[in-house]
Order: sequence, then structure tokens, then C-alpha cells
Amino acid sequence: MSVSIALKSSKLVSWKPTGRLQQTLTGCVERNGVGLHSGKVSSVRLWPELASRGRYFEFRCRSIPAAVEFAQVSPRCTSLSKDGFRIRTVEHLLSALEASGVDNCRIEIEGFDDKEIDAEIPIFDGSAREWVEAVEEVGLAVATDLDGNSVEKMAPHVNEPVCAWRNDSFVAAFPSPAVQITYGIDYPQAPVIGRQWFSTYPLDNLVYSMEIALSRTFCIYEEIEPMRNAGLIKGGSLENAIVCSASKGWLNPPLHFRDEPCRHKILDLIGDLSLVAQSGNQGLPVAHIVAYKGGHALHADLARRLIMS
Repeated sequence: MSVSIALKSSKLVSWKPTGRLQQTLTGCVERNGVGLHSGKVSSVRLWPELASRGRYFEFRCRSIPAAVEFAQVSPRCTSLSKDGFRIRTVEHLLSALEASGVDNCRIEIEGFDDKEIDAEIPIFDGSAREWVEAVEEVGLAVATDLDGNSVEKMAPHVNEPVCAWRNDSFVAAFPSPAVQITYGIDYPQAPVIGRQWFSTYPLDNLVYSMEIALSRTFCIYEEIEPMRNAGLIKGGSLENAIVCSASKGWLNPPLHFRDEPCRHKILDLIGDLSLVAQSGNQGLPVAHIVAYKGGHALHADLARRLIMS
């Protein structure tokens, strides 16, 4: 077994051994689908990768690492951008890869017009189910480097409380011996959603696949027209999101869980915090993460504070 390369620590985070080896996929798996915001069809292939290479996107022969340094705040999604090229809506895929233990992976995207500089990951049913099933389809293997050596997987442990906030919204991380996430949302404009809280402890692959991965993205019906006028959700439909009307309640029941919107926020958070990952190591911080009325921008702010402070 070889030693993992030097990791970027900060006063807030220390990298410690997990007692596990870095993993990758055993083979290539492909999925095709429509992007939520672009409305365009793309093909995504997940390829095995060498240990310490981490997760990265390949688009038009260009490589974009799945790292917070390349994260870009986009309306209603998380994007990665490098050298003028952008990959949108990466959060559900990265959430599934992080939770499933796919530490090293080349993510190849095809299908867009030759002149496009933007790509978008398919939305499927609005959850991470399709990606979890794709990983299960091919399975996992210990990742090795060019010399055939395995590499011990490290995890970022939070040393002291850290918080990102705007107005009454916040995302905070507190020292903890294990990963725990507590999330709260509040939608007074949609009483059927209202205020919800959900907590996971411990958060492992089984808990994720059964309680988090199936939760779908959601929106308020009255916000759809303004979003479309802004050039968003061109691929949105009742097949890839759960839609709630302020006056009529859910328009496409049944829900997978009573508190599905809150669980989906945790799904998004895991994908966004996976961007803390370095060199094939764990991205999700070992901490008790508490969020209230958060979103992609706040999630990314916390990730930056953790590794750039």
C-alpha cells in the first residue's frame, strides 16, 4: 500500500485515516437523459480511475476536477467551471458517488452540440436513484496507482465550529466522531411543505441508499413561470420533480417520504460538500453538519471555508 499524497489542510480541518482503501468502479457504466435546465439530452459515462486521481469531468477533451476551487454559483444548481467550459447540475451525481464510495472516477459527458461550451448532467426522476443503481450495476473495486499499489483513504475531520450564513439561513459544521447531518427547511408560502427537519446518524451507504437517495428535487408551482422566463428548467416536468402549489398542495403525489423535500436538501448537501475531496479521499467532512434554509451557494461557502481558511 502506498501513502496518500500531501493533502491541503487548514486550521479548521485535519485529514485522518479512515481505515479503508480508496475505491473505484470495476468497469464503465453509461446513462442518458435530459438536463433539468438546458432541456438537452446528454450521455454520461462513468469510468474507473487510478488511485489518488479523484473524481473529475471530461468534456470536449478538457478535464474539470470535482473540487470546490472550480465550483460556480448557478441558479438552482451547482456548476463546475474551468477554462470557459462549464458542467451544470453536478450535485446529484456527486452525491451518489461520494455516498457510494466511488473515490476515483472519470466522468465523461457527450451529446451536446459541437459549439456548446456548457454541459449538464441528466436529471432523471430528480433524485440520485439512477446513479446509485449505476454504481451497483458495475460494483466497486480497490483503486490502485500506476505501480499497482492501493492507497489508504483519508477523511477531513472538523477541528472547531465553522459556519456560513446569509440572513436567517445557515450551514454549520461542528466537531463530531462521525458524520451526522441535520437539516431544516421552512416554506411558509407552501403550507403542505411548511417547516421540516430531518437528521441522519450515522450516515453510511445503507442509510443513504434507503433514506436519502430516493428523495426528489422539488419546486413551488407559482415559481415555475418566473424560472422559465429566466431561462431555467427547460427540461423540467412532473416526471423529474415533485411540484407543490401554494393553494392546492402536491400536484403529482405520492411522495416517497412525508418529509421528502427536507431529505432532498441533504442529498444536495452531500453532493456539494463532496467538492472538499482531494486526491481520491473523502469529501464529506467528519462533523455534525447542521443546516437551516440552506442552498447550493451556502453549501459551497461552507466547503470553501473548510479547506481555504
